[in-house]
Amino acid sequence: MALTAPANFDTEYLREQVRIEYDRVAREPHGTFHFHRGPEYAATFLGYEAADLASLPEESTARFAGVGNPLRIGDTTPGVSPLKPGDTVLDHACGAGMDLLLAARRVGPSGRAIGIDMTAAMRDCAAAAADLAGLSGIVNIREGFYENLPVESASVDVVISNGVLNLSPDKPRVVSEIMRVLKPGGRLFLADVVVQRELSLKSRSNPDLWAACVGGALTEKEFFELFAHAGLMDSRVVQRFNCFMGTTAEQKVSKQLFIHGANFYARKP
Repeated sequence: MALTAPANFDTEYLREQVRIEYDRVAREPHGTFHFHRGPEYAATFLGYEAADLASLPEESTARFAGVGNPLRIGDTTPGVSPLKPGDTVLDHACGAGMDLLLAARRVGPSGRAIGIDMTAAMRDCAAAAADLAGLSGIVNIREGFYENLPVESASVDVVISNGVLNLSPDKPRVVSEIMRVLKPGGRLFLADVVVQRELSLKSRSNPDLWAACVGGALTEKEFFELFAHAGLMDSRVVQRFNCFMGTTAEQKVSKQLFIHGANFYARKP
């Protein structure tokens, strides 16, 4: 399982490679990467509303690199409440903030939209985009890591996460932090990379493959085990996305793995 990295895994090397990669996305959003980016990709592959994205600053949308559409979970899942005015939402590793800004519009002036990210250049893009969008009074960008969120316990109505859990070498710790910051009854709207079967130990021991969003990817079964272990309830897959189609990441893995994205829902009791 990839819930935690193998013994002797170079965690610091992985973190630095991820930081370098997303710093480059922030500085060169139209460069060559192993994953798709931008608003056209988000609308075509992931079902975002093109008009919503067109109304956001390019500082945010051009640097979008998610693998699913977490806000759609609340809009389309029976029995699941969407974001509403007054909610506090946390975008867990927010990047340049496209999902964060969309969430900020939903929670409105009476709500809060908190973005956490470890990459300074991405935080700068998110803050600039929030200012340009007129949302700086709602949006709060903080430096931090998802293993140790700089957020008060039981203070968040909804945690959104898009394509970052796979990068963690200690996923139980990350999900326990999500559990900690959620209010009782709080919801998790998570999109992440999924594989059809477990990767080999050799693949999981390669930090470069982890940085490519492959080495740390989980099966759907592992996601459910991870959520249950943390105490989250009602977990389910809501939607799947062929988000790596045509990318070099797809070429790195066996066809039998079928690397793709999925929207997951879970809630705190």
